[in-house]
Amino acid sequence: MDHLLYIAMSGAKENMNGIAVRANNLANTGTVGFKADFEQARAMQAFGEGLPTRVFSLTEQPGQNFDAGAIIMTERELDVAIQGEGWLAVQAPDGNEAYTRAGNLQINAFGMLETTNGLAVMGDDGPIQLPVPLAKVEIAQDGTVSVLPQGAPADAMVAAGRIKLVRPLNSEIEKGNDGLFRRKDGQLAEADINVSLLKGAIETSNVNAVGEMTYMISLQRQFELQVKMMKSAEEMDQQQNQLLRITG
Repeated sequence: MDHLLYIAMSGAKENMNGIAVRANNLANTGTVGFKADFEQARAMQAFGEGLPTRVFSLTEQPGQNFDAGAIIMTERELDVAIQGEGWLAVQAPDGNEAYTRAGNLQINAFGMLETTNGLAVMGDDGPIQLPVPLAKVEIAQDGTVSVLPQGAPADAMVAAGRIKLVRPLNSEIEKGNDGLFRRKDGQLAEADINVSLLKGAIETSNVNAVGEMTYMISLQRQFELQVKMMKSAEEMDQQQNQLLRITG
């Protein structure tokens, strides 16, 4: 009976992992630039002392859904959406460079251009800092940030930096626990002049809420089936013990 119990137990664990992934996707339906995660598990032979007679479910990392989300026009001067493939370079909390599609930017009190969750936007020479106070800010298609200092003439717009835009292959990057993407080899992606921005717009999450709910229902039913299998294994074990007592 331990064969059945072991398989059902490991399968139920992976069903719970899958439900957690899908629940996280649903929770980020409204997160700008969010990329949905996939979950996957496969049967794996368990090796140890004796013969390999056990099989368990092994968690895999199939990656993310890299499809682009819908573009919403906001007309806000600090909102940008990447057209086609590409990423914005930001400074992660650990100080290293990471990549995101969240283009709803802001300027903090010190003039740092950053994402709404406080990550500094990277430029050609590090984080972009703007001279404050500002009367106007414009972000061009190539990522160039032009500013009009407060009190300056209307025609005195000056370039204060350029957002680093990159386009690594999807197979070269992976998402961390913080939701940011990084190259798998730990190297920095090169700036790509072919990546362009659409100003006054943001890219929404690519999560399909209906699809995620359907997956969650399917995973919950699979989990219930695994629990029933464990209950059946328990009942068969009890019946086997009864037979042993009778024959003994």
